[in-house]
Amino acid sequence: AGHGDSPPSDAVATEQGRVALLDRVLQELALRRPVLVSPSMSGRFAVPFLLARGARLAAFVPIAPAGTRGHAAERFRQLQTPTLILYGDGDAGLGPRALQSLRHLPRHQVAVLRGAGHACYVDRPQDFHRALLAFLRQLG
Repeated sequence: AGHGDSPPSDAVATEQGRVALLDRVLQELALRRPVLVSPSMSGRFAVPFLLARGARLAAFVPIAPAGTRGHAAERFRQLQTPTLILYGDGDAGLGPRALQSLRHLPRHQVAVLRGAGHACYVDRPQDFHRALLAFLRQLG
């Protein structure tokens, strides 16, 4: 909200509001146990959703997400959601910063895409899809 051409919205001004919105979207789409893939700024929605409703997800794939700071390591340690933490080795900002928080998730794996920047899925799409599909296959 407030990015691109979307107007600012009071409904998503708080973490609770962002969790509620994502909850509604998943309900409206009738998605049961989806895999939530979250690049960059979408982390402001996805990370609070993971912390509040992680059991609703089959897995979580944060890609250098925003919104990981300000949450205690203990909150992440309590979650059992399988997670693939992805970022490009050329991302000196959000990728490594998010890893500092997300590495506390007990069921996480990390994939660092060589030769990729912040939008690693754009820079190295084949490597991104290879890592994502290998992770999804492990879920069974």
